[in-house]
This record gives sequence, C-alpha cells and structure tokens, in this order.
Amino acid sequence: MGMTNVAEETGGLTIRPMDQFIVQPLFGGDVVNWYTPTNVTLWLALTVIAISLVMVMGSKGRAIVPTRAQSIGEVMYGFIYKMIEDVTGKEGLRYFPYVMTLFTFILFANFLGLLPFAFTTTSHIAVTAVLALAVFITVTVLGFVLNGTAFLKMFWISSAPLALRPVLALIELISYFVRPLSHSIRLAGNMMAGHAVVKVFAGFAGAMGAAAFAPVLAVVAIYGLEVLVAAIQAYVFTILTCVYLKDALHPHH
Repeated sequence: MGMTNVAEETGGLTIRPMDQFIVQPLFGGDVVNWYTPTNVTLWLALTVIAISLVMVMGSKGRAIVPTRAQSIGEVMYGFIYKMIEDVTGKEGLRYFPYVMTLFTFILFANFLGLLPFAFTTTSHIAVTAVLALAVFITVTVLGFVLNGTAFLKMFWISSAPLALRPVLALIELISYFVRPLSHSIRLAGNMMAGHAVVKVFAGFAGAMGAAAFAPVLAVVAIYGLEVLVAAIQAYVFTILTCVYLKDALHPHH
C-alpha cells in the first residue's frame, strides 16, 4: 500500500486515499504510453516472480517431507483441483492449469498489494478486465467448439412456459454479456475500497499523533480484514470462472 499523504492546507486536514492508485512511470516523466514501464509493470513482474519462487523453485525438490513452499503449493493445488472437480465435474480437470494460473496470480497480486509502499495491481480495471475478458472469450469459444450451435440452448429455458421463454432468453443473453463487467469490477472494486479505507484511517492516525490510539486500532482491524478479503476475492474470481466453464461443458444443465 502506498504511503499516507496527509497535508494541512489552510488549517484543514487533507487526505488523498486515491493517490496510491496513480499509475506512474518508473524512470521519471509524466507521460505514460503503452510501452512505458510503470509501477503497475513492476508489481505485475514481482507477482510473477513470487509465484515462480513459491510454486516452481520451492516445489522442484518434491521432498517426501515437504518444505514450507512445497506445502503451500500442494495445498493450493489440491484446493483448486477439488474446486474444479466439484463445480464442473471430471471433464473440467483438463483446464486445471488455466484455472490454477488465474487463482495463483490474483492471490499473489492481492497479497503483495498489502505490503508497505506496494502497488495493488488488482485494484485497476485495466488488469482485472483483461483477466475477465480472457475467461469470457475462452468459455464462449470453448462452448461453441465442444457443443456447436447447441451451446445456444443455455439461453433457451425449455422448462419455462412457452410465452416466457423469449423474455427469459433475452435476460439470459444480457446477463451472459454482462459477466466480464461484473467479474472484473467485483475484484477491482473490493481491492480499491479496502485500501482506500485503510489509508483514510492511517491519515487520521498520522494527524493525531500520540492520541491516535483509536485510528491505529481501526487500521489494524481493517488491515486484518483486508488479508481475508485478498484471499476471498481470489477464491470468488476463480469459482465464478469454474461456474462459467461448467456452462461451456454442460450447456443443457
């Protein structure tokens, strides 16, 4: 999380909780082009490095008595494997590498964003929208590849009365195309809101000095909640991916 910016201007207290989400070039300057290395680029790279250290380097020994890194990798592996199997069935296990990659990336990015002076990449729609669109396009293409035009039957509710089926089909179609929007905003919104609240209370704590017991206590409590939210949001994004994947595998259900 970024540093707290507290300034007294004309006798008042100014707290800028959204400053921590500003995209800034790493090597100076004010212009950010598509090729400019920024703080987002840095923390995305650090996320990949952290995943590689834990999941690849930490597990390459495959010891009978696992190390901490191997234990973490095995727990996450078993957790995602069971999630896919429970939601999509055995057919979905062939897509385990993709779902596992999504989960680990979001989880590590969320946790790294909780470090002091860090940048939370998953608080930006530009990042979460790419992840959500990738899921949406993958599931849609997979649905047509596996089922052909029968994939469209998921929009036609055959168990409903005939007069309501066109209306329900339109609603289902709209909700389907809204998926990437809700999928991305849910993650980015939760991460941004929590970090902003922490920064507001941290600003009060910095301004109150020795009398900052209550704001400091609030920061500790909210920070603990943010640790939980970081894990829950990775889980929610992943399980929704599994639900969407199930629609592609079993469009008639």
